[in-house]
Amino acid sequence: MVKIIGVRFRDAGKVYYFDPKSYEIHAGNHVVVETARGVEYGTAIGGVREVTDDEIVQPLKEVVRVATAEDDAHALRCREKEKEAMRICREKIAKHGLEMKLIDAEYTFDNSKLLFYFTADGRIDFRELVKDLAAVFRMRTELRQVGVRDETKLLGGIGICGRVLCCHSYLSDFAPVSIRMAKEQNLSLNPTKISGVCGRLMCCLKNEEETYEYLNSRMPGQGDTVTTADGRQGVVQNTNVLRQRVKVLFEENEEKEIEEFSVEDLTFRPRRKKEKPAKNREKNKDKDREKNAEKGKNAEKGRNADHNREEDGAKDRNRDKDGDGAKDRNRDKDGDGAKDRNRDKDGDGVKDRNRDKDRESGRNRNHGRNHDKGHDREHDHNKERAAEQDVTEENPAGTNAAEKINTAENRNTAEEGTQTS
Repeated sequence: MVKIIGVRFRDAGKVYYFDPKSYEIHAGNHVVVETARGVEYGTAIGGVREVTDDEIVQPLKEVVRVATAEDDAHALRCREKEKEAMRICREKIAKHGLEMKLIDAEYTFDNSKLLFYFTADGRIDFRELVKDLAAVFRMRTELRQVGVRDETKLLGGIGICGRVLCCHSYLSDFAPVSIRMAKEQNLSLNPTKISGVCGRLMCCLKNEEETYEYLNSRMPGQGDTVTTADGRQGVVQNTNVLRQRVKVLFEENEEKEIEEFSVEDLTFRPRRKKEKPAKNREKNKDKDREKNAEKGKNAEKGRNADHNREEDGAKDRNRDKDGDGAKDRNRDKDGDGAKDRNRDKDGDGVKDRNRDKDRESGRNRNHGRNHDKGHDREHDHNKERAAEQDVTEENPAGTNAAEKINTAENRNTAEEGTQTS
């Protein structure tokens, strides 16, 4: 078990827990504590109490001291200085022409930081404004943009019920509010009647939500058929949830009659009871955890598959680089080089052999042609000799001119025949 003390720094602000050490602190006492923003001055909510370790977030910051009279006076001076800071900041905003509404100013207890809260429709570039404010106040200055609900909580006001606003008086956190709550309570859906000072749905709609859910679960719905204690059946015409009264319409002999009964005097099929939001949230959390676990498993499988694919790809690339590259290089060296050499040898040898054959055949053809020419010439010469012998025998005293002419003519004819062939 751990001892804690709750401390609030603003009216209806969030409660923070600290280690009280050995101090005796009671509800309403002022204390000085160490926070992430520095030394702060706050009010104790309730007394010192003990809780289990699971209910708090360790480590707890300690209470510096119980506030003294000097601390109270210093806190009042800080509140007075905040008013002057608000006036100066408004002047600087008007000077820079920024469309922002200043809400509040706050000094830390040790005067190490000054915070300004404002509202605006969109994003505001206030860098030059911060520089001017830091030059004036000579300390760390921060500007924080808040929403309309936080603005109403800081400023306060009176609600349509005539009481101080809930958010300014006792609500420490803003609970989610939906239009379904207004329907459950059978309220008018006119925005002006169910909206608060901030323009959002009224926070008090959440206050009676559970009560209306319980009462509505015991009531029949409008238009449902119910049975009375005397056995008559009718149709629900109207209901009063808070009084638990039901108006039933009966039709007998073409006559209609409406009677009012207590819900305990009627028998009907009850509505399915709505589960509480806490249970729904727990179920939704369980479903979300299951979905996240399933997504995590799928993501892990995907990462493993991607890792395996990357490893296989790296192996393939290495195999391509080492194995196939070596094979290609060896093939280039051994196979292709041998092929090229053989091809060169075979091709050039074939070419040389073919060239020699062509030359030899050319020589043979020329030799044959020359041989034919010589043979023809010899044959013509033999003919001439035979003719000369015949002439000599017939006309031994023949003229030489006629022999010369015939010989010349025969030689020319033989040459022409050789050329023609």
